[in-house]
Amino acid sequence: MNRNLVKEIISKKKIAVLFGGCSSEYNVSLSSAYSVIQHINTDKYEVVLIGITKEGEWYLFEDHIDRIKDNTWEEATNKKVTISVSREDHGLIIFEGNNIEKVRVDGIYPVLHGKNGEDGTVQGLCELAGIPVIGCDMLSSALCMDKQLAHDVVAQVGVKVPRGIVITENLEEELILDRIRDLNFPLYIKPMRAGSSFGITKVQDISEVYDAVILALKHDSTVIIEENIEGFEVGCAILGNGNEIIIGEVDEIELSDGFFDFTEKYTLKSSKIHMPARIDEDMAKKVKKEAIKIYKALKCKNFARVDMFITTDKEIVFNEVNTIPGCTSHSRYPNMLKGIGITFDEFINRAIGMVIDDDSKINEEQFI
Repeated sequence: MNRNLVKEIISKKKIAVLFGGCSSEYNVSLSSAYSVIQHINTDKYEVVLIGITKEGEWYLFEDHIDRIKDNTWEEATNKKVTISVSREDHGLIIFEGNNIEKVRVDGIYPVLHGKNGEDGTVQGLCELAGIPVIGCDMLSSALCMDKQLAHDVVAQVGVKVPRGIVITENLEEELILDRIRDLNFPLYIKPMRAGSSFGITKVQDISEVYDAVILALKHDSTVIIEENIEGFEVGCAILGNGNEIIIGEVDEIELSDGFFDFTEKYTLKSSKIHMPARIDEDMAKKVKKEAIKIYKALKCKNFARVDMFITTDKEIVFNEVNTIPGCTSHSRYPNMLKGIGITFDEFINRAIGMVIDDDSKINEEQFI
């Protein structure tokens, strides 16, 4: 057998990329996945694409990836697929008519934002099946998705968090207003477990609170109400594990009005992102130190984006962690890594490699 062919057979590992999702952030996932797929090193990895519809149906996708970008991918697939929970299979089950095919994969890369993708559900399924996940695991994903749990954990390691309260049921207006009486306006009213700022409202006075709570409850059964932090938001891109952690340049969000909601995140109509942030070197070091402390406290793995505030008093306050940050060429996370010389290609392939590649050698001679 040709030695070069043997090398390719031995070295290529199979990665399943999940995109779409049963989530309000479905379209965001399509954009991220399109970029991620383009930058995977196909000389090293074989890619299997799995699309998840808004209704939660899973399909094998084998057509051109432009259909993902254009959101026409569902028209080009009819093979249903699922992750096998049998560790012996270590992969996927594909259904085509009366035929069933099992496909072994070496890792699963969920490029899914929000509920049913970034919250530990898919990660838990992969862990049950014994398949490595590219990204954070079930525990860290679930912790980071729950804003109050994340704040509780981070506070325990000495990082400041915003003051706030949690509403766990649809209370009457009088009870809600009574519970917030010790908080100072303006307030942010947020779904506990949602991403891309869906369902978040900034309220200036008590008359706006109840309607904002009702809106947030459309996205989750639990709502968190937090005091506004006077200052500005910064972010840190973290890549790696343990003592082998890389942290990108700190970036900064400059707002002219309101807050960094869904529209602003993806259009930047009235806001700017400064990378690097307009802070001095000492403050940048402090931000990075706190980001690593948060990353480790929440048991994050492989990569995540840590968002914080710098107050007008130069204090650092935790905001949230995005375990599957936006991954287009214009997204914050890859641009922060670009600031220290790591290209998009390098990030994607390092993220995959640190999970599924190892130092073990297969003897090529046995295949010749």
